[in-house]
Amino acid sequence: MAIRSGWLSPDGQSREDTRLISLGALTPTSAVQTRSGILPGSATGLYRINGFTLTGTTGTMSGTVSPGRAIVQSTDSRGAYPIALTEFENVTFADGDAQYGRIDLLVLRIYDDVYDGSGRTEAVMEIVKGTPSATPAVPTPPDVSLPLFEVTVPAGTSSGTGGIPWTTGLTGRRTATVGVGGILPITTDTANGSYPGQYRDLNGQLQRWSGTAWADYPVLPTWQNWTPAWTTNTGSATPSFGNASLSCRYVKFGTTVHLNFQIVFGTTTSFGTSPTTGDNWRFSLPVAAAATRMSIGFAEMSANTAGNRVMARLYPTTTGAFELVTASGQGTAVALTNTGGVDSLTPWTWASGHTIFGSATYEAAA
Repeated sequence: MAIRSGWLSPDGQSREDTRLISLGALTPTSAVQTRSGILPGSATGLYRINGFTLTGTTGTMSGTVSPGRAIVQSTDSRGAYPIALTEFENVTFADGDAQYGRIDLLVLRIYDDVYDGSGRTEAVMEIVKGTPSATPAVPTPPDVSLPLFEVTVPAGTSSGTGGIPWTTGLTGRRTATVGVGGILPITTDTANGSYPGQYRDLNGQLQRWSGTAWADYPVLPTWQNWTPAWTTNTGSATPSFGNASLSCRYVKFGTTVHLNFQIVFGTTTSFGTSPTTGDNWRFSLPVAAAATRMSIGFAEMSANTAGNRVMARLYPTTTGAFELVTASGQGTAVALTNTGGVDSLTPWTWASGHTIFGSATYEAAA
């Protein structure tokens, strides 16, 4: 017999049954129940689920189902039935209704006479015939069964009329199941997880069950606001933003930090009391740097006109803050008032409406 089921026959279980039936396929859905499904995998590694694949024979009403292993869960008291199909299984669908189309359902089904009084004790491949209708519906799966495929049978279909349109008439219903702790491969699945820390692969995206929802894993960082502390390297002539317009954002990926900032100085911005060219500006970093560097980024400084634009190099003089150093001349070729470290007088005397726009990337301390 090609289809085997473990712990089912009243006459005992063969050694072949025991070897072929996987008891490790136990993705829990409760404290005692297991997720019904097919064990994933293929010989080539190309497919999530290769077992129990239905392949139709062109021009006919018949197809073959490929070998595979599965679990079908019943009630708490009955437990889960492991199944193995070791040979290709032929299936044949009934001819179509003369007037209406229908949808059949191919399932793996467990018969257990001790519980269902069917007089049968076996696992079978079964076709649940749908009801012909102008708007056909998928039939309800029988108790203790695992849906594999929906098969659309148009009106008047038979081997003599070209058979089932296999390329368009199949809809997959197979679901996967894996061992406890395994990553469950799925394509479309709305089922909740069964324990915090459970993982699944949804079309290539790893997800983790939090206890209330599935979330992409690892958790992707998001951009955050940050307001830099504005000081000087001497501690004198300390400036303040006042009503300056600030838009400063950063994101941290592991130990990599990306930041950008836009500063437009306002009418109440203070550039410090009696500043000198030695009171270089210092802006705090959103996350401590691993070390000081000569450059982590660049900024454009503007004094309101197209010609008054100068580039500056950002360099962290400490692991907690960066300073700016003029790195170009003006587009007008007019000499700058001052060069070197940027401060209230360098590269020009700063005023309301002047701007600094910059970005940087650096290594975080942790």
